[in-house]
Order: sequence, then structure tokens, then C-alpha cells
Amino acid sequence: QAQLVESGGGLVQAGGSLRLACTASGLTFNQYAMGWFRQAPGKEREFVASISYRGGKTYYGDSVKGRFTISRDNAKNTVYLQMNSLKPEDTAVYSCNVRIRGDHYWGQGTQVTVSS
Repeated sequence: QAQLVESGGGLVQAGGSLRLACTASGLTFNQYAMGWFRQAPGKEREFVASISYRGGKTYYGDSVKGRFTISRDNAKNTVYLQMNSLKPEDTAVYSCNVRIRGDHYWGQGTQVTVSS
């Protein structure tokens, strides 16, 4: 069964940067697209970014385009989210996701807090 573990969250000032990582196990990592989502208190889960299985295609939510970059290292079974020019509205729990044969798997999430 697929397992995902996120890391790299924390507290940062507005305008700062963070890099999140999500390490996967229990799956053939290089065969699956990966995604990042976030959920702020009282809000619905929001799509942040996704990347194809080889990394050749990336997609971003409108609110993060131009500021966040998703990448992956298939040798390390890890997907990254580089977050620059962070804003207070980026504060949320960030989780990575993989869909395998119709089933969604999620990590436990990592908290990102951006102070103004």
C-alpha cells in the first residue's frame, strides 16, 4: 500500500520561501503522477500543483502560478514543492497525493504558516 510522508513545513515571514518534500513508499513511484493540495482552516481542500510521472508536465493552481514550482526525483521517490514569495493566504496544511487505479492516497500533511 502506498505511503506518503511530507516534510519541510514551518513558519515563515511573508515574502519568504519554503521547500516541501513528499517521500513515497509502497508504490512504483516513477509510474505515477503526483500532486500537492492544501487546506486552510474553514476552507475546502485546494489543488496546488501536479507533475507527470516523468516530470515533463506540470500544472498549477491559479493562486500559486509563478510563485510555486513542483519537481520530482524519481531516484529518491520524492516530489518537491518550492514555494517562493509566500503570502499569508498561503497558510494551510499541505498534503501530497497519488492516485493509483482510482484510489487516492494522502500523506499526513505538513503545516505552513506565513506571517504578515
